[in-house]
Amino acid sequence: MSVTQNSGLNVRMSALAINAGSSSLRLSVFVQTVNGLERLAQVHHSNISTPAPSLLENFIASLDGVEITHVVHRVVQGGMHFDAPCLIDTAVEAEIEQLIPLAPLHNPVALEWIRLARRLLGERVPQVAVFDTAFYRSLPEVAAIYALPRKLCREQGIRRYGFHGIAHRAMLHRWQKVRPDIRDGGRVISLQLGSGCSVTAIDHGVAVDTSMGFSPLEGLLMATRSGDVDPAVVTYLQKQAGLSAEEVEQLLNKQSGLLGVSGESHDMQVLLNSGSFDAELAVNLYCYRVRKYIGAYLAVLGGADAILFGGGVGENSPQVRAKILQGMEWSGVQLDLFDNNRASGAETRISTVASRTDVWVMPVDEAQVMVLDATAIMNDIGGSL
Repeated sequence: MSVTQNSGLNVRMSALAINAGSSSLRLSVFVQTVNGLERLAQVHHSNISTPAPSLLENFIASLDGVEITHVVHRVVQGGMHFDAPCLIDTAVEAEIEQLIPLAPLHNPVALEWIRLARRLLGERVPQVAVFDTAFYRSLPEVAAIYALPRKLCREQGIRRYGFHGIAHRAMLHRWQKVRPDIRDGGRVISLQLGSGCSVTAIDHGVAVDTSMGFSPLEGLLMATRSGDVDPAVVTYLQKQAGLSAEEVEQLLNKQSGLLGVSGESHDMQVLLNSGSFDAELAVNLYCYRVRKYIGAYLAVLGGADAILFGGGVGENSPQVRAKILQGMEWSGVQLDLFDNNRASGAETRISTVASRTDVWVMPVDEAQVMVLDATAIMNDIGGSL
């Protein structure tokens, strides 16, 4: 657990952001001041097996004299119903519950935190849902569908939903501030590289393709997720190794990726320092997969104005960034090795002046994007921070 708090602000009204993953929790409180939106306090908990009411209770209790005016939640799966943030009412809550089969690890957790916040803060404190999938409702059909029978896909809701949408929006918004001279940010390839990994192709503010698909399992190699794999491997393991559907799902989500290839760890820094052949192979495969997707999205976009690195690995590992972009000079990408090596966790340009494509480390602030979304909704209905 890590906590930071700015006690120098004399405030009473604030917005609480609850960003719950399948095994982690980030809580933040923001306040609107004369200088704009400011973070009052934040806390990060890792390795949470089930939602613990005391975590939220203790955080709220630590905010002396602060009145929570509204709460905003990250909800991973919004299906086809939610294409924008919205106030949470009975109907919205029921729809999030209906979508549990599409996000069994995440939507139940979000619902538990929604209900806990209501119990602790009362029915009169509005709650807002911001959906990871909403950013990808703009995907063109050719990027959104799978080559399966269309009738079956419609009946079962099978399509590319995309995930990490809030994180990719956060990077895009910062890039648009950095380069206001490029209309809507131009052509952007954003990389969210952490325990979960995804890449998104954005054309003038609109997502046109993304690596995660029907679930967060598809796409890049991740800490413990396999990413792209031949579907025949699943049925082969069931028939030849006698694994059940649940065991295969566990294998692909929890025992694969960096952990599965290296056989020793899912932590990128541990693998970079390991020196073993399998650890090096895992890192190289991780970077190779990212580079393949960058190449594909350069083709989709017809080039790129920016490549943005976010997430724990993307923001803090110069070695990984250099490996990913190795040999990409043909595409107009020229990495400044000095700037890349000094960039860690801070917004930094890491491409040379001569590079035709800007490359930036762009720290991801999902909570701020969530609160901005929620504040806009509250303002629309006459509320305010």
